[in-house]
Amino acid sequence: MIVQNIQDPLSDVLSAIDARALFSVRFAAGGSWSVAFPPPGYLKFNAIREGGAWLVSEGEAPLRIESGDCLVVSGKAFTLCSDPNVKAVAAAEVFAGGNLDVSVGDGRDFVLLGGSVNLDTVDGSLLTDALPPVVVVDREEAGPIGWLLEHLDLEWNSAAPGARIACNDLLRLVFIHVLRAYMARQTSQHPGWIAGLADARLAPALRAIHADPSHRWTVEALASLAGQSRSGFAEKFRTTVGASPIDYLVGWRMRLAAARLRRGNEPLPRIAQSLGYASDSAFAASFRRALGQSPARYRSLYRDAMHSGTVNISASHHCLRPLSN
Repeated sequence: MIVQNIQDPLSDVLSAIDARALFSVRFAAGGSWSVAFPPPGYLKFNAIREGGAWLVSEGEAPLRIESGDCLVVSGKAFTLCSDPNVKAVAAAEVFAGGNLDVSVGDGRDFVLLGGSVNLDTVDGSLLTDALPPVVVVDREEAGPIGWLLEHLDLEWNSAAPGARIACNDLLRLVFIHVLRAYMARQTSQHPGWIAGLADARLAPALRAIHADPSHRWTVEALASLAGQSRSGFAEKFRTTVGASPIDYLVGWRMRLAAARLRRGNEPLPRIAQSLGYASDSAFAASFRRALGQSPARYRSLYRDAMHSGTVNISASHHCLRPLSN
């Protein structure tokens, strides 16, 4: 089967998890210094603009980062410092008061532009689970990131109308380019959909699933797109992505369904039909297996939690696992 108008899974995922880049701070340091950052709630994104420093994270050897490098951290504490032996100061002390332009130590030997990538509180793990806790992309891999960072600097310093929004948009573009660079060198050592997209033989199957999730895909059809035998494709997909092809397909359908239930008022039959289910009952049964509750109850519970300000995301993990683990 030939699938036309094949979509871009990375764009699909970033849209599904409502990824929003927020430019937050410029950090400068000089002399002898060290700042310890806690594990970020979402993704922490830093672009090194001047000088160099050491990145220290638990269980890893200190890593030197230099001007032009970009750093993405998810779910892991880390320290930036001039020397790994310098006693660290907590980031909460350094950034107390909400100042957007912070300096520590003596001088400005090191400068970074920092921000965060906020994600849907339920679906955000689709991205964080697919990335190692720390990703460093150096200037040689960065491609057009340097040009974008130059403009980010200009906007930050301009005080022009709309500069803050422009900074956020530029940071989002930089983040996408960093993900592209990471995907270009990705191996199956960290299983997930990113590893699948980085595999030239598996990528067509993943793109096909995202292009038409309502289609009644079979392992045979997806294997044909990948140019592999059914058994060879199924094993390669499971090893690389961390789920069987059909589990991935169902997981993606359920993720799309859950997002639409949370964000809108679409009738359940319309959602079911758009995702390839012949009946409401079949859709409800699949949804219940994935999330442990009916679609109607899921929508009701989520809205109640939103009104109370306490969103419990634990029930969503059944839906997330087929895509990342």
